[in-house]
Amino acid sequence: MHTNWSQDTQALLNSKDDSAPTRRLALQTALGLGYAAAAMPLIAQTAIQTSGEGLIEGEVTIDVNGFKVPAYRSAPKGKTNLPVVLVISEIFGVHEYIADVTRRFAKAGYLAIAPELFFRQGDPSMYGEIAKLQAEIISKVPDAQVMADLDATLRWASKNGGNASRAAITGFCWGGRITWLYAAHNPKLKAGVAWYGRMEGQTNANNPKHAVDLAASLKAPVLGLYGSADTGIPVTSVNNLKEALAQAATKGNKAAKASEFVLYPDAPHAFHADYRPSYRAGPATDGWNRALTWFKQRV
Repeated sequence: MHTNWSQDTQALLNSKDDSAPTRRLALQTALGLGYAAAAMPLIAQTAIQTSGEGLIEGEVTIDVNGFKVPAYRSAPKGKTNLPVVLVISEIFGVHEYIADVTRRFAKAGYLAIAPELFFRQGDPSMYGEIAKLQAEIISKVPDAQVMADLDATLRWASKNGGNASRAAITGFCWGGRITWLYAAHNPKLKAGVAWYGRMEGQTNANNPKHAVDLAASLKAPVLGLYGSADTGIPVTSVNNLKEALAQAATKGNKAAKASEFVLYPDAPHAFHADYRPSYRAGPATDGWNRALTWFKQRV
């Protein structure tokens, strides 16, 4: 397989170990509830569940030129002028794992919001096969549409308790790639953390450029968190982006110069996904702490 979406598919399919789940987690299709069917097998004992106590959380709707995009938002209750974190999902969309990530950021003092960026193309939670999900929904989502939706999400946040001038972005897998792209798109962004997001590949009308092509345009420093055992993102790809960023840095790009990478030995793709067999507690915890520190220093 040579297309970008097929590479992502292979990484997800290979992100598993020999341990079988002791029990299945319930599946629901409502935004922010349950887990996407294509994410099976699911493991209950490692899935983190963050309390909503002290938070305002739940579904909101973002207007994008008349189109209503659903999103899951979490924030400290009663607080305003909050720094904002855009949370970008994997290909599975905004399900319970992503909703919980927004709660984790809210507990750290952020307004965290995860827009459902596939909504125009379909409902990822209804798919049981990763390859079919990639082919029928994910591959049809234009990068330009995503950038516009994220711009609208920040505008919504600025009117609902957030400070859009103190904005950051983080994303997982598909969302990791979007993190790099948005850091090159929005000059107001302060920082990004990309979790195992693809950095290079074929281009097409929907995906005209990748991170390696946009290094010279980077507007906010990005922390890249990757695993050396990722079957879809080889270490050579990480090194290629490092080189592109280094070249951009020599030409005066401060964001490129400030960007950093952490490569976790033996960690597979989706090592932060605590509800899947790919989860690795050590790298996931270390990466999360690094992400919080990265944002605290810059946002």
